[in-house]
Amino acid sequence: MAARLEPGRKAPDFTLPDAQGRPLSLADYRGRRVVVYFYPKASTPGCTTQACDFRDSLERFAADGFAVVGISPDGPEALARFVDAEALTFPLLSDADHRVAEAYGAWGEKKNYGKTYEGLVRSTVVVGPEGDVELAQYNVRATGHVAKLRRDLGLDA
Repeated sequence: MAARLEPGRKAPDFTLPDAQGRPLSLADYRGRRVVVYFYPKASTPGCTTQACDFRDSLERFAADGFAVVGISPDGPEALARFVDAEALTFPLLSDADHRVAEAYGAWGEKKNYGKTYEGLVRSTVVVGPEGDVELAQYNVRATGHVAKLRRDLGLDA
């Protein structure tokens, strides 16, 4: 399993294609706080729940000074279908070779129905305006994660 990020460390820089194939970089958010969340697969029930929660909370995150970016191993075509189907209003990025997920500690051993395999670990990393990790959460639950994240960031009581 890749080393997990800790608050205070520099977040690894990345440039990945979005749902339209355009490159987007962490550096594009310098000067802003950004929630970078990793999810296993577009259009699956848990990932849809989580993405829609971020979509529905996006205005509040923006008002609190945060951008939101989702990253998965899906290709841009699958991301485009997911964006269209769920009317998602924040960037989804394709990490097909999972190098960024590995750099963020979001790729590793998983267990499902008694089988062990390598895959994406549902994770969220909050990156500060200067590129430092402010918060890193691993093995998060899809349902209720956005509300918990907002509480953990002190945005909601």
